[in-house]
Order: sequence, then C-alpha cells, then structure tokens
Amino acid sequence: MSTTRTRRRLGLRITRLRERKGWTQQELADRADMHQTYLCGVENGKRNCTIDVLDRIAEALGKSIGDLFAS
Repeated sequence: MSTTRTRRRLGLRITRLRERKGWTQQELADRADMHQTYLCGVENGKRNCTIDVLDRIAEALGKSIGDLFAS
C-alpha cells in the first residue's frame, strides 16, 4: 500500500472519529494542541505526521494510536 493511500485512510479515520464526537476540526486541534490547518492536512492525507502528533490526536479523541488505524 502506498504511503499516500495510508495517510488518506488514516486521515479519514481521524475525521470519522472526530465527527462522531460532534467536534469541529478546531475543537480537536485545540484538544490535541495543534493548529487547525495542520490537523486539516492530517485529515486530508497531505501531512506525514510523527508518532507524537498521532499520540496527541489519539489522546484527545480518547483512543489509542492503534485505534486510529482500525477499520
């Protein structure tokens, strides 16, 4: 699987988890201590983020990093 496809799938999963909570990108970005435009890039598969960033997103969502990759 290409890295671009993996980033897109990860971004879609993050978007779905965020939307289930009824949060905007800004709300998740604030909770994960990052800028909204950076989170937008992650959700759109354009950012190749670090494990630390994924950890902050997962924690903000109340999930594990592994949950971000679950189907």
